[in-house]
Amino acid sequence: MARDELLILAPHPSGQLPADVLIEMLGEDAFDTQKREAFVRHVFFQGDPYTDLIYAVPGARFLQAPWSRFAADLNRDRTDTEDNGVVKVMDFARTPLYPPGHRLTPEAKERRLRRIWDPFDAQVRAELPGTRLMIVGHSMAESGPALGPDQGAPRPALTLMLGTEREPTFPREGWDALRSACERAFAPVLTGRHQRVAVGDPWTTDTLSLHHSAHSGVPAFGLEINVGLYYAEWSVLRDEALRELNACFAEFADRALELVRGLPAPVPQR
Repeated sequence: MARDELLILAPHPSGQLPADVLIEMLGEDAFDTQKREAFVRHVFFQGDPYTDLIYAVPGARFLQAPWSRFAADLNRDRTDTEDNGVVKVMDFARTPLYPPGHRLTPEAKERRLRRIWDPFDAQVRAELPGTRLMIVGHSMAESGPALGPDQGAPRPALTLMLGTEREPTFPREGWDALRSACERAFAPVLTGRHQRVAVGDPWTTDTLSLHHSAHSGVPAFGLEINVGLYYAEWSVLRDEALRELNACFAEFADRALELVRGLPAPVPQR
């Protein structure tokens, strides 16, 4: 099956920060190699580590964010000013990212969004013509962090974010079939305490999916993979698990694309 009608986004795998943002966050410590590298490693693991490798499949259109979500979060509305919004001032443990007293002015935020958020948005829009399905790939912590909707609660192995009953980003009549396809494709890696495939737990809607399906009519959804399936947090990465997850995702993506090919062609909504 040709995958050129499939668009996959990886908005959060990067641990890289533009140098000016890094200096804003670290001050003089940005020039201390040990402190800088420790901070960048921290930022990387506070993102969606290794999701670029998990979600990249041959033949599909693939857009990977070059900068960390802590420079600007591409999976947030451009105007989102919440703590976990588009420009964050703390990490997911609610540890400040900037020195005491530092303030990001509205003008500074706007400059950053023009440089980071706007180009990615334009890239996605450029890829949507000819696309039949968009999937946004994420990973999630094993339990809810301090900066999250489910603090301390254990999370599923996989979560599909398909929108809400009132505002689905993937056609409502296909939800059950999509969940079943996901469960079958990932069955080889669903073991131990990571076995549940959920819809809408702990999030119902992926922002990129909502934003771009609304203006293009292209069915879209987000997929969250529990990091416990491939590494112990802040500990040991299992390379073989990454290979397995990539293979499982490729199978699932093919099944999802087959599902939407049975639907009418996308019609822009606005």
